[in-house]
Amino acid sequence: MIVFDLACHAGHQFEGWFGSSEDYASQQDRGLLACPQCGSAEIGKAPMAPAVPRKGNQQSVAKQPVAGGKLPPEVTEMLVKLAEVQARALESSTWVGDDFAERSREMHYGEREPEPIHGQATRDEAMELVEEGITIAPLLVPVVPPEERN
Repeated sequence: MIVFDLACHAGHQFEGWFGSSEDYASQQDRGLLACPQCGSAEIGKAPMAPAVPRKGNQQSVAKQPVAGGKLPPEVTEMLVKLAEVQARALESSTWVGDDFAERSREMHYGEREPEPIHGQATRDEAMELVEEGITIAPLLVPVVPPEERN
């Protein structure tokens, strides 16, 4: 059994347990993997820290829990500030949903007046925009589309 840290294109991270690396690749190729939070099928391996056992003569160091536990206050404060800054920036930006890649191209090539926009793009669409020289940046804090808000 092998455990991978996985992430969807929206940044949701979760664990996946597989019989082998080949089992993971097979499930991904067949489109059987989906994010448990948003249902996205755009799944990839997230960076993982290697499991390096300590030497017998070393004392263990208590670890700060993260998943399912409390974050250090400094980290919580930083995340709150980051979310506030992003929210202020998005106030002057227009939500374009799945039309993000198309709208970005139109502005880049002079077919539409430039304006701040935000929306959704697949990883492939984002990579194509960057390859075309179109400046984009991912949102660091996930955003709920306006039509999905309560």
